[in-house]
Amino acid sequence: MTGESLKFERQRKNWTQQQAARHLRVSQGYLSLLEQGRRPVTRRMLKRLLGAYDVSPTSLPLNPPESWTELNTDGFAQCLGSLGYPGFSYFKVRQVRNPAEVLLLALVQPDLDSRVVEALPWLPFQYADMDWEWLVRNAKLQDAQNRLGFALTLARQFAENKNDAAKTETLKQQEALLDRSRLAREDTLCHDSLTQAEKRWLRENRPPEAKHWNLLTDLTVERLALVE
Repeated sequence: MTGESLKFERQRKNWTQQQAARHLRVSQGYLSLLEQGRRPVTRRMLKRLLGAYDVSPTSLPLNPPESWTELNTDGFAQCLGSLGYPGFSYFKVRQVRNPAEVLLLALVQPDLDSRVVEALPWLPFQYADMDWEWLVRNAKLQDAQNRLGFALTLARQFAENKNDAAKTETLKQQEALLDRSRLAREDTLCHDSLTQAEKRWLRENRPPEAKHWNLLTDLTVERLALVE
């Protein structure tokens, strides 16, 4: 979050620097330095800013893939919990990351816990205002467009079930964009350790959406009902 965006969000709330500083529990002088870009925004301060200014996590900085740090199952669960995913709400919030970054970082993993995989379509549904240009571009660079496309398909189906026309249309547009670059090679949905027997079973029993995206998975939108 840049100093300019901090100032914009404060003004959007119609707050003076003094009023905003009181809400953020900092001095006016320190807030002024933040808005001028003369002091970095710490993670602790970022949490306060998101809460005080009612800012969506989609406005957080997006880090390039080469700067990402690996996350284990608990790490992904904590990220999802901090973004509001009900299934991992019991985790203590340590930091909030941009949902687009969390989604892509998860999708490029060779193997993920099934609980995390089942949570991924919730991200594009919940944060339909994420930076799609960044997400689609980097998914293609990582050869993860099929995995992303499938996640968007489930998210769009969930939006349809919720009668959310705006999110349905947004997700449908991104689906169509990814479909143009759909890869012909077979892949899994973050379960590369599948045995040959499991792969054979999935080829015969996977849902049509997974077959369309050339993925070996049995995940369906019906299993996403638990995110409500």
